[in-house]
Amino acid sequence: MKAISYSRYGGPEVLEYGDADDPKVGPDSVLVAVRAAAVNPVDWKCREGYLDPILDAVFPVIPGWDVSGVVVRPGAAVPEFSAGDEVIGYVREDFLSRGTFAEYVAAPVRTLARKPRNLSFEEAAGLPLAGLTAYQVLVGALEVKRGETVLVHAAAGGVGSLAVQIAAHLGARVIGTASEHNHDFVRGLGGEPVSYGEGLAERVRGLAPEGVDAAFDTVGGDTLKASANLLAPEGRLVSITDPEVVKYGGRYHFVRPDAEDLCKLSELAEQGVVSVHVQETFPLERAADAHRLSQEGRTRGKIVVTVARDTEGTASA
Repeated sequence: MKAISYSRYGGPEVLEYGDADDPKVGPDSVLVAVRAAAVNPVDWKCREGYLDPILDAVFPVIPGWDVSGVVVRPGAAVPEFSAGDEVIGYVREDFLSRGTFAEYVAAPVRTLARKPRNLSFEEAAGLPLAGLTAYQVLVGALEVKRGETVLVHAAAGGVGSLAVQIAAHLGARVIGTASEHNHDFVRGLGGEPVSYGEGLAERVRGLAPEGVDAAFDTVGGDTLKASANLLAPEGRLVSITDPEVVKYGGRYHFVRPDAEDLCKLSELAEQGVVSVHVQETFPLERAADAHRLSQEGRTRGKIVVTVARDTEGTASA
C-alpha cells in the first residue's frame, strides 16, 4: 500500500510518500480502507518528538490518529462490523507506528464507531479526536450543566468549534475566544465570541461579571492563567495543553479512545447537533503541506488528508 511515513523526528520535510507493508489484522482489529484522515496538532508534535517521553516511536512511523473509511475485513473476534460498513475512528495506540495516513489501517475495534450518515468522509474524519476531546472534557471532566456559563478557548479551531456546539447542546451559555475574523463563525456555532489578546479578562467579565462556571483551556500559558482568574466561586478548569493547570486547582485531560463516546458523537452529528467545518483538504501525497498548514495555528475547523479511490473502492495512487 501507499502511505506517509517518517524514519526520524523532524520538520515536515521528514514525511515521505511511498510504499509500506500492508497492515496485519489481529483478532480484535478491523481492516479499514482509508477515505480520509484529519490532521491534528498532536500529529506534528509527535513527528517533532515532543511526545517521545510518553510514546515510543517504532520507525518508520505512519502518522495520523483520525480516520474515516470503509471496513474491508473485520478481525476474527469482531462481530460488531462487517465488510462494507462505513466507520470513523480515533486510532491511537500506546506507541507511534501504525497510523492513518495510509491507504489502509488495521484499527482496534475499541477505537471505532459507525460513520455519521449525513457527513462526508472528509467531514467525518475530523470528528473523532477533536470531538472526543470536547465531549470527554465537557461531559466528564467539567460536568457542564444546563444554565451554566462555559468559556471555550480557540473556539473556531478543531476542538473548540466542536466544544462550543456540544456545550450549547448541553444547555450552557458559551463564551468563545477567537480572532475577529472568526467571530461570525463562532456565533453560528452557538457561542458569544470575544477577541484574544490584551484585555481578554475584561471582555469576558463584561459578558459574565460573576465569572464563568467552567473554563476549557486549549491554549495554555497566559491564557490558562487568565482562565483561572475568570472562574466563579466553585468554578472548574480543564486544560488539554498545559499540565500546569493543576497549580490552579484544575485538571489536565488527554483524550482516550472510547467506542461508546464515539458512537454518541456520531449520533449527535446525525441529529444535526454538531457539524465539522473542513478548512482545506490535501491528497495523501501532500500530507507534508497539510502538516505545515496545521503548524501555522490559524485553522478554522479541520484540515483533512484524503485517499483517492475508484468507484469500486480501490485506491488509485
